[in-house]
Amino acid sequence: MQIHLIKSKIHRVKVTGADLNYIGSITIDEDLMDAANIVEGEKIQVVNNSNGERLETYAIPGERGSGEITLNGAAARKVSPGDILILMAYAIMTPEEAKTFKPKLVFPNESNLLK
Repeated sequence: MQIHLIKSKIHRVKVTGADLNYIGSITIDEDLMDAANIVEGEKIQVVNNSNGERLETYAIPGERGSGEITLNGAAARKVSPGDILILMAYAIMTPEEAKTFKPKLVFPNESNLLK
């Protein structure tokens, strides 16, 4: 048997942009991606604490140190700049692996930068 387990979490980041005309995805400051062990193209669950919306998309790196969190394409309709999000990625593993696995949890400051 295999189970889905939280692998990465970026907790409480602020939306800095929404670009409806971009093809799709979420742009995340590459420093945050590295800290959370999220790779380019990885599936990301986005939970909007400000309005209750939930969606899935994929990560693309934004400029390092910029604090950028931009929802692109159709997902841009689910957020407004200033909304507070939780970003999560999951891994599939055996229950035995899950017992010792430690997820990467990142808690940025109010400017979406690492503390």
